[in-house]
This record gives sequence, C-alpha cells and structure tokens, in this order.
Amino acid sequence: MQGGIVRVQGDEFWHMTKVLRLSTNDRIELFNGKGGLVEGCIQRIDRTGLDFVALEDPKLVLPQSTYWHVFAAFGTLKGGRADWLVEKCTELGASSVTPLLTERSPSISENRLDRLQRVVLAATKQCQRLHELILNPPMKIDSILPQIAQSKLSLVAVAEASPLVSVLTSSKSDSGGLIIVGPEGDFTEKELHMMVEAGATTVGLGPLRLRVETATMALLATVILWSDSQQTSGS
Repeated sequence: MQGGIVRVQGDEFWHMTKVLRLSTNDRIELFNGKGGLVEGCIQRIDRTGLDFVALEDPKLVLPQSTYWHVFAAFGTLKGGRADWLVEKCTELGASSVTPLLTERSPSISENRLDRLQRVVLAATKQCQRLHELILNPPMKIDSILPQIAQSKLSLVAVAEASPLVSVLTSSKSDSGGLIIVGPEGDFTEKELHMMVEAGATTVGLGPLRLRVETATMALLATVILWSDSQQTSGS
C-alpha cells in the first residue's frame, strides 16, 4: 500500500545500482510477475540493499486474453540455442514453455533448467512483461496427450503439412492453444500419430527445413499476431 517499504537485495539490488546506476530518490516501478505493479522511489541505499517506498497503492493488471503454450523438443540444443528459444518465447508473449522429451531428444539437464529460469526472468524485465512466463518441468509425448485432447487448437509443426496460415484461416479458435515443435530429426511416425489421434492439427511452415528454435519462433509469432488481429477485429 502507499507508504509501504520494500527491501530489495541480491541480484535485483546489484542490477538496479550497478547496471542501471539508480540512486536515492529515483522513481521506479516494481512488479511481481503476476500482474502486480506499484510505482515508488528509492528511499535509501546501503551496502546490502535498498529501500523502495510506494508512492501509490499497487495496481493489478489482468493477463492477456490469449494463451499460447509452447511444447518444444530443445533438450539437446547446444551453443545457447535453447536460451534463445526461451528468451524469444518470453518476449513474444507465450504463456508457458515446456521442454518436450521425445525419442530423438530424450533428456534435458537440471542445470540447464536452472539457467533457463534465469533467462526467463531477464527477458521478462527487458520486455516489461507483467505476467511472467511459466517454465514447466520436462514432459514426454504421452503426458501431453490429455492437454491436446482438451485444447480447442493444438498445432504441430510438420514438414509438407497444410500451410499454417491456411489452417488458422479456417480455425474458429482465437483464444489460444498449444504449439508443438519436434527435435532435430523430427518426431517419429508413432509420436506424430499419437498426437494427431489426440486431436492435434499438423501445420507446415514453408518449403525450407527449419531448426527447432526457428520453427518455434515462426509458429509462435504467427499465432500471436493472428490471435491479436482476431481479437481486434472482433471488438
């Protein structure tokens, strides 16, 4: 509430004072990743942290009206490619990202998951996103089948399938859904059959062979912009 004081320490304290070079009396906004936002200023700085004083009552910003959940088999990606995928999913507005475990991408290390969580936090701050992306624990194909069955729209990226834009044009759902991208080497026929049987729709992303992170971004960016255009035209 107005006049309340929040103590900021640790990594956020270091980032605010050493990277952003904020000082006493500078006005800032704090958010909690769940839509809570409060404006205030830095009251005091010492060696271990800073005191933030609220200048107004906190606001609660409602989440976006579309929810797209990303399932991508990126456990075996190297050279920062998984970091890039999760960072861009955060920036584009995905609601969640789940590492997908498949026959051709069967694992992801705990150390990598910890690193990806830090990537999510940094990207959330950079793009001023008030509702933090959820990074889920890894899941196998058979574990996501119930979610596919319950979703109004589940899109699986598959080479030579019907073009994504054509599928979206004929779709009646604009509130969100699942996007699913396989590993390098793609899904096995068995895995793809399981998802289609559960209700997923296969979609093509053009004539060229795309990497996991490229396919994920192409699919997510398209559905986010499509959802936005449908919401705008319907309002």
